[in-house]
Amino acid sequence: MIDKLEAIKARFEEVGQLMIQPDAMADMKNYTKLTKEYGELEKIVKKYEVYRRVLDDIKGAKEVLETEKDTDFRDLAKSELDELEPQQGELEEELKYMLIPKDPNDSKNVILEIRAGTGGDEAAIFAGDLFRMYSLFAESQGWNFSVISLTEGTVGGYKEIVTSVTGEDVYAKLKFESGVHRVQRVPATESQGRVHTSAATVAVLPEAEEVDVEVNMGDVRKDTFRASGAGGQHINKTESAVRLTHIPTGIVVECQDGRSQHANFDKALTVLRSRIYEQELAKQNAEISDQRRSMVKSGDRSDKIRTYNYPQSRVTDHRINYTVYNLPTVMDGQLGDFVEQLRIAENAEKLQEG
Repeated sequence: MIDKLEAIKARFEEVGQLMIQPDAMADMKNYTKLTKEYGELEKIVKKYEVYRRVLDDIKGAKEVLETEKDTDFRDLAKSELDELEPQQGELEEELKYMLIPKDPNDSKNVILEIRAGTGGDEAAIFAGDLFRMYSLFAESQGWNFSVISLTEGTVGGYKEIVTSVTGEDVYAKLKFESGVHRVQRVPATESQGRVHTSAATVAVLPEAEEVDVEVNMGDVRKDTFRASGAGGQHINKTESAVRLTHIPTGIVVECQDGRSQHANFDKALTVLRSRIYEQELAKQNAEISDQRRSMVKSGDRSDKIRTYNYPQSRVTDHRINYTVYNLPTVMDGQLGDFVEQLRIAENAEKLQEG
């Protein structure tokens, strides 16, 4: 571990020198990348410096015990060791977790897509419940949550809703949500009080920047049409809605939420770029999964990941066998427990791998 930490410290000093070079800011993309790397390395280096001081103090206290005859000095050294050795263990655990390779997408914003699955009208209503749950969670995190496009269900909820979520560490906290979410409850449309099972799929796409995915606009067909639904007098009067088709992949994106064609085009292009990026990530994950399949984050949105059982007020995450009996609280956006438990499980996997 010391060797790794020394290498990180050397890289930290190297990045610091690169940032103060006279021509460093000539390439702003590279400078921004260096600044981000410097900030991430600084946290580890500062913790490492504290760890080194503790190791030095432990060494000094042991030397006193080996050479000193004076009782008072020896008692002081013993007392110091009793205090320092637990600190050493704690710092080693913290550094061990800090050295776990980070997902490069963790700091990215996301495109969150929710679609009704099996269950007809009830599935659309459940998709609406999930949308509310995520919007409340985003609000509790101080994130911005905005709708890009939606198709409403016939009796409520959504057949499909696509949103943009921006803020700090959005992907890090939402990346485990991709997959099939299952609900068990008596639908409002059920006259005989029978419990039905319905489902909705959630996809969390890291928002791709131009540097991540280069989209050749010659490969994109743009169509415009009149928006429908709520939105004011401009609706149905101008062709403000935009549909983009990426010909090489067949990916189609629509956006009609914005009040101008230009705004809708920008939003649609962001979603298109993110979907292409996710497709590339899926290929990489498929290659990795030939060697190791992650328990918590397979990347396969067809996997059933969580069940929301209303009669028992139970929510179960099937990947880690984690169950809580406070369903109303979870549906009110209190997802912190699940995020933390999944993060712990992922880190444990990575430590075992390492």
